[in-house]
Amino acid sequence: MHTEPTTFSAEQYFATQPPPPTLQHDVEKVREFLQRQKSEGRAVVLVTSGGTTVPLELNVVRFLDNFSAGTRGATSAEYFLKAGYAVIFMHRQFSLQPFSRHYSHSTNPFLDFLDIEPPQPEDAEPTPRISVTPNKREDLLQVLTAYKTVHAQGTLHTLTFVTVNDYLWLLRAVSQEMAVLSRKAMFYLAAAVSDFFLPRQKMSEHKIQSGKGSLHIEMDQVPKILKPLVSEWTPGGYIVSFKLETDPQLLIPKARQALERYGHQVVIGNDLHRRKYEVVFVSKKPLPALPPGAVDGVNSRTEESEGQQESGNSADGGKQEELADSFTETWLRIDASETVATPGFPVKEIEEDIVAELVKRHGDWIGDSQSTTSQ
Repeated sequence: MHTEPTTFSAEQYFATQPPPPTLQHDVEKVREFLQRQKSEGRAVVLVTSGGTTVPLELNVVRFLDNFSAGTRGATSAEYFLKAGYAVIFMHRQFSLQPFSRHYSHSTNPFLDFLDIEPPQPEDAEPTPRISVTPNKREDLLQVLTAYKTVHAQGTLHTLTFVTVNDYLWLLRAVSQEMAVLSRKAMFYLAAAVSDFFLPRQKMSEHKIQSGKGSLHIEMDQVPKILKPLVSEWTPGGYIVSFKLETDPQLLIPKARQALERYGHQVVIGNDLHRRKYEVVFVSKKPLPALPPGAVDGVNSRTEESEGQQESGNSADGGKQEELADSFTETWLRIDASETVATPGFPVKEIEEDIVAELVKRHGDWIGDSQSTTSQ
């Protein structure tokens, strides 16, 4: 299969690729959830989690996937809930979820926590009882209590996606609904989203046959959706994206480039091999207040830097140094030895510190808005 590549803007993508069939139903449920949280004064965070697939046929047999199991998203969602946020958890179908993640079928099978007790003489019916293994009860009670509390409060709403197309349509729809929250909306974009896709118009209708020999596929780039998310879908939202790299030297430059290009608040950089123990928060330094009558030139500078990036032209050394001075980096690290504990129940999870830092920053972000309004 060989097709000519196409460049899609976000607008062109949504005009040419069909929405998932459950989109309207999902949007209605999200709207109800957001109205309830808004009336109760809660901040809401959209956590995206897990990987997306790229189907190669309309009647899907073959598809491309990635390794993401949704660990960071599911773990972070728990800590956001503990911090008092309501959470929309938008995750890959069958990936890890908050609370149940502790009992993954591969690392901590739930059935291993259960014992079968023979019936006792005083029992009315001679039926064996199921009980929790004594040395597992404390951990299970902790997780079950948190789970029941969250569901009683109604602060967790889940959505599922499978394909990159599902993800993009859901993200746009949910983001547009979250605009009602203004600065009380946070986006924690931890999903591993495919960079390339095969447009529906170029897909084979049926299973690609193997008898033809080698397979050649020309895929198109997934449109960059951070820009419309920041400027159109949820203006005022606090947006956190992630940057995963295998070359540590690229981590901070790539994060800075993303912030300069899209204008959101934070990029969390993580190296593939140290992501469970170390991350870096990259953000823009706040600009000094302009004197009366001065014109804000931030947008023009951002557009200029975007043009340089898109055209492949690099600024001179002086400009690069000036650009670096406009960013701040904050490293979070934990000792790898602290994470060794009962499978499914690590002593320390770096997501706890990530969420604590973001909750503080988001609170400051909301406070800055309120103080500006009062002035």
